[in-house]
Amino acid sequence: MTEKARNFDRRLWSRFWQIARPYWFGEEKWKARLLLALLVVLLVGRTEFNVLFNQQSGDFTSALAERDPARFWRTMRWFGLTLLCGVPIYAYYYYVRDRLGIAWRRWLTQHFLAKYLDKRAFYTLSTNDAVDNPDQRIAEDINSFSTRSLLFLLEIVGAILQLAAFSGVLWSISRTLVAILVAYAVFGTLVTFGVFAKPLIGINYQQLRREADFRFGLVRIRENAEAIAFYRGERREGANVSERFRLVYENYLRLLRRTVGLNLVQYAYTFVTYALPSVVIAPRIISGELEVGRAVTAGGAFTAMLGALTVFVDKFETLSAFAAGIERLHGFAKVLEHDGDRPGEDIEWLEHESLELENVTLKIPQQERTLVSELNVTVGEGEGLAIVGASGGGKSSLLRAVAGFWRAGSGIIRRPRLEHMLFLPQRPYMIIDTLRRQLLYPRVDREVSDEELREVLVKVNLPDIVERCGGLDVTLDFGKILSLGEQQRLAIARVLLAKPRYTVLDEATSALDLANEAALYALLAELETTLVSVTHRGAPVRHHRQVLELHGDGSWTLREVDPSGVHGEPPSDDAGTRFSRG
Repeated sequence: MTEKARNFDRRLWSRFWQIARPYWFGEEKWKARLLLALLVVLLVGRTEFNVLFNQQSGDFTSALAERDPARFWRTMRWFGLTLLCGVPIYAYYYYVRDRLGIAWRRWLTQHFLAKYLDKRAFYTLSTNDAVDNPDQRIAEDINSFSTRSLLFLLEIVGAILQLAAFSGVLWSISRTLVAILVAYAVFGTLVTFGVFAKPLIGINYQQLRREADFRFGLVRIRENAEAIAFYRGERREGANVSERFRLVYENYLRLLRRTVGLNLVQYAYTFVTYALPSVVIAPRIISGELEVGRAVTAGGAFTAMLGALTVFVDKFETLSAFAAGIERLHGFAKVLEHDGDRPGEDIEWLEHESLELENVTLKIPQQERTLVSELNVTVGEGEGLAIVGASGGGKSSLLRAVAGFWRAGSGIIRRPRLEHMLFLPQRPYMIIDTLRRQLLYPRVDREVSDEELREVLVKVNLPDIVERCGGLDVTLDFGKILSLGEQQRLAIARVLLAKPRYTVLDEATSALDLANEAALYALLAELETTLVSVTHRGAPVRHHRQVLELHGDGSWTLREVDPSGVHGEPPSDDAGTRFSRG
């Protein structure tokens, strides 16, 4: 094996251990180790029964060859007794193995989910090209990792036990056969790993990625079915998904071409062993030195030992897919671990009674464009801020920075604790659950009376929604049954129930008519929550104390709202000061 291959194997083992170690040395270590110990005991029992079955097969074959009925039926009785004791061991071996596998998967899934959801890594990863399809890595790669890790561990332990159990049997029959066996196993292992190892792992890695990309394309069609139908974009979407499947297909053909060569080697290697033991000991059988049954015993022992010595050759195709999964999980874990360590992201967030932005500069990552330069603004409680400006000027990015999502830039953002702030995007998130929990989201376990919920729904002009949904406690997909305007009104109802100190709205009433929008902003004003709103309309501005206009080139204008202005329209640029930065 070359130095490059050895380095590759060490790296793969290191990455495997980084993923596996926390479970076996963490809070569930004793439960895991107990199950593993029980599994090894059952494996030892299974191996011993394999030896007994192999010996008894040779015995009753010899009895038949000698036409000895007494010996034959005596052997069959022992076989039946062995079978009676061995079957439960086999059954419980697989039960304990799968029980440990699902426990390991559960722990790993919770471990990765906690990191994925911590500090909103799921959001930042959505814009990170380094990690594709994190959903597949959690749902499928973890399952493959836990299942196949146990499989290969038990294969190795079983191989060692088989070598120990059958080596004495084969040695007593033919020492020449033992020497041939070792040489044959070493040759097969070197050929398989030397020729097929690294290419197959790389191809399997690409196959996992492209299968996930194809599935993601289909999910996007389902999630955006209405918009695609309105645009009549089915041909374009079909072409997109077909292109993704073409990549799946072509990579799979590469995998098949590599696998053909591997299969040629593996099957030739395996089929030779059917005859090899008999060829070696045939002269001794023919001469009468050995019974006919000893050929059966030797063949079984040879096959068992060869399987033990070539366990990675026999499982090589599965092993290559497993190695690809390790690479994907390790890459995912590494990104989650260092998600906050990004150069050029110097925004600092501090807890404070009010919202204050000090010398805040926002940039587009990996581009030379500055959205906002050295912004200074204070939004005290009761002193709302309306943010206006042309599309693409950085309004939504500024709200993301306040929430802690947008990291590229510099400056200091002081804000209340996030549980005292509620952010409303333009398209509200509708959970698949009951109307009660929809209104209380994300704190769905709060105790709120039915009367209060109904009263709030009437206030936001959704008086009949309870009846339409069949009550407060019927689970529905609200993203499909409510229009965008109804969803936005329901999101305002969440604010009325949560009563946050600060409410941040990113065009959260854009789908409403002016009358409904004005009524909802009046409700928010009565709530005594401090509003920070991105808006393209003038009417909501009168509910704020200040107006911040972003010009898209890094400069900005901050002005006071004139309460006597018509419909609260922001005054002209002459009424405030224009700040140019950068």
